[in-house]
Amino acid sequence: MSSPNGPASGLPVRMPRPRQPGRHRRPEPVAAPEGAPALVLAVPGTPSAETRMLADEVVSIARSELPGLDARVGFVDGETTDFPVSAEFPSLASVLAHAAKERTARYEQAVAAGAEASAPEGPVAVVVPLLASPDGALLRQIRQSIADSRVAAELTDVLGPHPLLAEALHVRLSEAGLARADRARLFTVATAADGIVLASVGGEEAVQAAGITGMLLAARLAVPVIAAALDKEGAIAATAEQLRESGSQQLALAPYLVGPELDPSVWEAAAKDAGLAAAAPLGAYPAMGKLALAKYTGALGITPQPVASGG
Repeated sequence: MSSPNGPASGLPVRMPRPRQPGRHRRPEPVAAPEGAPALVLAVPGTPSAETRMLADEVVSIARSELPGLDARVGFVDGETTDFPVSAEFPSLASVLAHAAKERTARYEQAVAAGAEASAPEGPVAVVVPLLASPDGALLRQIRQSIADSRVAAELTDVLGPHPLLAEALHVRLSEAGLARADRARLFTVATAADGIVLASVGGEEAVQAAGITGMLLAARLAVPVIAAALDKEGAIAATAEQLRESGSQQLALAPYLVGPELDPSVWEAAAKDAGLAAAAPLGAYPAMGKLALAKYTGALGITPQPVASGG
C-alpha cells in the first residue's frame, strides 16, 4: 500500500517516494494558480435543460483535470441577470460581469483584513466557445457578449480540429452501429458505413476545419470521409452522391457538432433527404472537457498534464 507521501515501508517513518527518472516519469500534478481567471464556457444556441446538463458535464470534466479551476457556464442567448449563479440559463455577459465583481470583492476583502494583496490585473476570464468548428455568426455573437459585459476577457479558438474529436466521432458512429468500436478486432458490423459525410455548420471555413478532423477519422475507420456544410442547400446530398459515385454504398452522416449550436431537426432532415443513417452529435464526450481546458491553459501559458486519448 502507498500513501501520498510514498510507499508504505512498515516503519514508523515514511520516506518520500523518489522521483522516477527517464521519459516514463509521471507528470507532476498541476493545480490552477491562485487568482487565475475563470474559464467561462460560451454555449451557443437556444438554452434548454439538455444543453445545461451537457455544458455542466463539460466544465465538470475540465475541473477534474485541473484542481482549483473556476469554471462557469454562460449562454450566448441566455438571461441577463445580476445573479447568474442562481439562474438556470445566465447570459455570457452576465456571467463575465459577475466574475469581475467577485474578483474585485475578494481583493477588497483581503485589503480590509490587512492581508498583502496585489490589485487584480489581467483578464477576468478566458472564454472558450463550445464549438467544434468555427462559425463566424456565432463567434461574432460571443465577441459582442464579451463587449457588452465590459469585462477584460480573452476569447480562445474553437475546440477543433483535433485528434480527440476524430475519436469522439468514431465512438458516436460505433454507438449507432455505423462503425466498428475497434478496427483491430476481428469481426465486422453488418451496418458499418463504407463512406462518411461529416456535417458541419459555419460556412466554408467550418467545412475546411471539419475536413482536417475528417482525415483523422478516415484513418481510424479506413473509409472515405468528406466534410460538407449543413448550412448550404443541397451540400449534404451532393456529397453523399459523390461518395456513391466513388463506390461507397452504405453511407452515414456524422454531425461535426457539439449539439447546442444547431437544432437537431436540421441535420436529421439533411440525413433523411440524402438517404443517410446518422450518428449522434459529439455531445458531452469526455474529450470536450479536456479540449476546453487545453484552450484555457494554452491562453494562460499553464502547463497541465498532457491531454491523452481515451482509446
